[in-house]
Amino acid sequence: MRTTEMQSVDVAIIGGGPAGLAAAVELRRQGIDEVVVIEREAAAGGIPRHCGHPPFGFREYGRIYSGPDYAQRNVEEAEKAGVRILLRHSVTRLATGGCIEGVSPEGTFRLQARRVLLATGAREVPRSARLLGGDRPVGVINTGALQSYLYLQHLKPFERPLIVGTELVSLSAVLSCRRAGIKPVAMVERNARATARWPLSLFPRLCGVPMHYGAELVQINGLGRVESASVRLASGEVREFECDGVLLTGEFTPESSLARMSDLRIDSKSGGPVIDQFGRCSDPVYFAAGNLLRPIETAGWSFREGRRVAGLIVQDLHGELPLIEEGVAVRCGSALKLCVPQVLVPGAVAGLRHLQLRVSTATSGQLVVRADGRDIWSKPRSCLPERRMLVPIAELGIPEGTRQLEVDFIRR
Repeated sequence: MRTTEMQSVDVAIIGGGPAGLAAAVELRRQGIDEVVVIEREAAAGGIPRHCGHPPFGFREYGRIYSGPDYAQRNVEEAEKAGVRILLRHSVTRLATGGCIEGVSPEGTFRLQARRVLLATGAREVPRSARLLGGDRPVGVINTGALQSYLYLQHLKPFERPLIVGTELVSLSAVLSCRRAGIKPVAMVERNARATARWPLSLFPRLCGVPMHYGAELVQINGLGRVESASVRLASGEVREFECDGVLLTGEFTPESSLARMSDLRIDSKSGGPVIDQFGRCSDPVYFAAGNLLRPIETAGWSFREGRRVAGLIVQDLHGELPLIEEGVAVRCGSALKLCVPQVLVPGAVAGLRHLQLRVSTATSGQLVVRADGRDIWSKPRSCLPERRMLVPIAELGIPEGTRQLEVDFIRR
């Protein structure tokens, strides 16, 4: 797309992953004429494009796909629905009122959208943000880079890496390594247990990969490329692992750079834009869905959330949503890592049906929601890091005149 003039569309979607493509299809299904997906990569599909293994797509399509096949199915469904997908188009500015500016290989472009959906997803925290000491050799990569090497470029970046982290994406990395004939020397996790759920957390052991819990990578060693890694074990001993690479997995953060450069409010807890239960941002022309909101959920969750928010955008275009100015702020207590959405409109039960919560450390106790200091909902809960906790919004019964809700754990 090359233009010096503003082009008008009904809905512009920024990001061509599962959330963005599912939303685009739903918008077209509900009669929205001009739906455009803006994707900076050379192919749409999002993170699943890089995951050359199952399972993807069973709840969405009734069959199991590999990641690339699932991504392609999502693209095909969008094209079949009449969605326009702009590849290698990068948005550079989100202006108030739905004005979008960007660049592509053909030049600059400008779009004026009645509504905009942000679905830019999440990314892994790089080494530079993890404060790891040591040398700067070749062979230190994250999971996205590994999957790109293996499935898109058909290259092996290493033979015997050390894997850091035990999230679901870490297990995906183990499977990718196994398929490519790569033999990890070990997996290390700073917490006392795996982040991924049991029995999935048994998978590395079944693949012959030693596991070390309560262990932290402290230094990477090597000149031309990685030669070893120093790890502080739970006992306090520092052990040297001979390896030719270090794979840093997980520790996701929302890909929110565009939102941060705009006038949209950003939540300091989640790192993504502040939304209400309809997916609306602080500028109500903008909506958000998928892993931009909270790192990180599965492709299937993001797909369904994108589709749900698309339906809410249609309602908004028809003037059927309440005003965002009537919203009540939701604050996280110290025991919680994040809460999404961060604004609730009292009395409106449609929309995203739950408060989605995370904790940073294993927590047990009473999960409590308070309205202006008074308990209005509570349940006993136990939760582990990066596990989804849901509080049904319809059960809260927010009292009239409430100014603020607080959600927190009262630990046992």
